[in-house]
Amino acid sequence: MHGPARMEGGQDHDGSVRAAGTLPRARHIAHPKTARRLHLWLEMVAIFVLGPLAMTYAIYELRVPLFAALMPVLVGVSTFLLLDRTFELRRELTHPFAAREILSILFIVVLGAAAVGAWVAEHMPREFLSMPRERPHVWRRVLFAYPVLSVLAQEFVYRTFFFHRYGPLFGRRRWLAILVSGLLFGFGHVIFKNWVAVAGTALTGVLFAWRYERTRSFWAVWIEHTLWGWLVFTVGLGSYFYTGVSHGWKLRFWR
Repeated sequence: MHGPARMEGGQDHDGSVRAAGTLPRARHIAHPKTARRLHLWLEMVAIFVLGPLAMTYAIYELRVPLFAALMPVLVGVSTFLLLDRTFELRRELTHPFAAREILSILFIVVLGAAAVGAWVAEHMPREFLSMPRERPHVWRRVLFAYPVLSVLAQEFVYRTFFFHRYGPLFGRRRWLAILVSGLLFGFGHVIFKNWVAVAGTALTGVLFAWRYERTRSFWAVWIEHTLWGWLVFTVGLGSYFYTGVSHGWKLRFWR
């Protein structure tokens, strides 16, 4: 019995975009024709566009907690991947990444921290470092819970599932896959009802998608996503990512 074909840089031997856990697939799946391509595009829109809109309605109109609103998507995606014979979870979670990626991640995050911190200090001085200064207990809880309760799920959906399921739509056009993944990631944050969350996560989403496509490492992206999230909550932008204080697209500080 032969092992899976060797893949490089998020792509299989024929150059098509895939996830790290993707195994060799039948030609009609790896290279879909018009009908299947249309099906996949419509499915993508339903999950990544209509899904966030439905969750926004559930959160603000039906008063459903954010985590409960996310559960159907997480359960559906997880079930699909676990039952998909062309996907191997162990392969996805054990794919290594080079040590130099850590240096790259830290370099970009430090630059981002300097830029974002300077902007918040200049334009939002009252919010700058307010959570660690005024609510350190909440800040510590966020730093602990965010990587486990939020980042794992987001990367599983927007990187692992997206690149595995929809990679065949992009063929060898890796940058198109990266851009679409990043923009959909940003749109997913409409649930917070402010454009800071949407625009900021679209930019970082492109970065995360690029990192994943480049390394095929779930954990490299998880580390990078975690660091950016810690930065957001530390410098004073946490209120833009909190549904309890963002009704009506008003931007308020986390009280």
